[in-house]
Amino acid sequence: MGVVISLVGLFLFISGLTKSDFFIYRLFVARSKMLWKDEQIFHKFYQVVGVMIVIFGILGPHVILKK
Repeated sequence: MGVVISLVGLFLFISGLTKSDFFIYRLFVARSKMLWKDEQIFHKFYQVVGVMIVIFGILGPHVILKK
């Protein structure tokens, strides 16, 4: 489960870094344009969120399995 979460985070990070034209990322960007007008803000936002999701995907299962 942690691997899948980490892959999603990696997808968001790489897509935000490269400003991808992949249709799923374009859907996220279209929703973000309603909130933020500046494109650089939401690409950076998805980069930060992607890193956070990767960290959660790596550490989350270890914390859950430790209990």
